[in-house]
Amino acid sequence: MDDIENVRSIPVDDVALEGELVVPDGATGLVVFAHGSGSSRHSPRNNFVAETLRERGLGTLLFDLLTEREDQKRENRFDIPLLTDRLVAVTRWLRERADTADLAIGYFGSSTGAAAALRGAARRRADTGAVVSRGGRADMATEVLDEVAAPTLFIVGGEDEQILERNEEAYERLDCEKELHVVGGAGHLFEGPGELEEVADRAGRWFTTHLA
Repeated sequence: MDDIENVRSIPVDDVALEGELVVPDGATGLVVFAHGSGSSRHSPRNNFVAETLRERGLGTLLFDLLTEREDQKRENRFDIPLLTDRLVAVTRWLRERADTADLAIGYFGSSTGAAAALRGAARRRADTGAVVSRGGRADMATEVLDEVAAPTLFIVGGEDEQILERNEEAYERLDCEKELHVVGGAGHLFEGPGELEEVADRAGRWFTTHLA
């Protein structure tokens, strides 16, 4: 049975971020989600992926990178250094909790959240076991890509041409175990039949392999 804790507030940088932490019994790792601009911990796509990961024995943390007030300022949604600071601070918070301190940690980033995930992985090289980017803005982390040591998977829709091109360029800069998986026919939001299931399956295999 899942050990479910609704985290009402995560204390970070003098603010409280809302989120939900779910750690299945015997979890081998924990995946922290970094959502894209304009999204939140309620993202239906991220929640679908998180449910799949929990079915594979991984813990998940979905949280808001910004407070409700901060999110009202559009520029904050694209402040990648701020979002990275929040992700790293939440990772430290997990390391201080008795129930998550010893779990291998991975990052799942979507859109702009992927840039924060990659930057966070570069900053916490010894503490990041794997990274998965879904339709990610890897180009917003260009200057740190060669510092990412964690095994990294890029998942991009085949019809999401601009993002695919940016991911291909970023992929060449990575100096770690890596894979670029293209979901044929998919757009940026992976809304077609079976597309999000493919994302979740590939992410699940990546994380279970590298967070064991």
